[in-house]
Amino acid sequence: MADSVNFPDIEPSSRNYTPGIYPQTEFVAQNGAKTVIRYGNKKVNAKLSLGFTNITDSQANEILTLYETVNSVYDFINFSFQEKNALAGVEVQDLRKKMSQRYVSGYKLRYRFDGPPTLTSVKPGISNVQCKFVACLDGD
Repeated sequence: MADSVNFPDIEPSSRNYTPGIYPQTEFVAQNGAKTVIRYGNKKVNAKLSLGFTNITDSQANEILTLYETVNSVYDFINFSFQEKNALAGVEVQDLRKKMSQRYVSGYKLRYRFDGPPTLTSVKPGISNVQCKFVACLDGD
């Protein structure tokens, strides 16, 4: 695995978080009876969406450069969120820990881009950027 890089020190203006689900399959019989098979005891596919409103084009470029950096090599480059960027403003420590998703019982839950960032130019030198992430369970 390649080196880890930090997400740029830009505080988001909006944040949307979904904690993920347990990997499972549900089977429904013709009579309506349901059987659920769970494949693990760790949540996967946590989603995090960050919105950056009225940031400078230089800051927008930092985000786009990170996207290109972590996706340009086959050996995935890990990146992490710090309290001064994506998690800024989350005051409850337990919630901040859940959103950062670093380690889950010995496994690393790593955020990856869930598609390219969306950049909207507001006026010369000012942009809005929307980023979506998904957390994948990696066993190192």
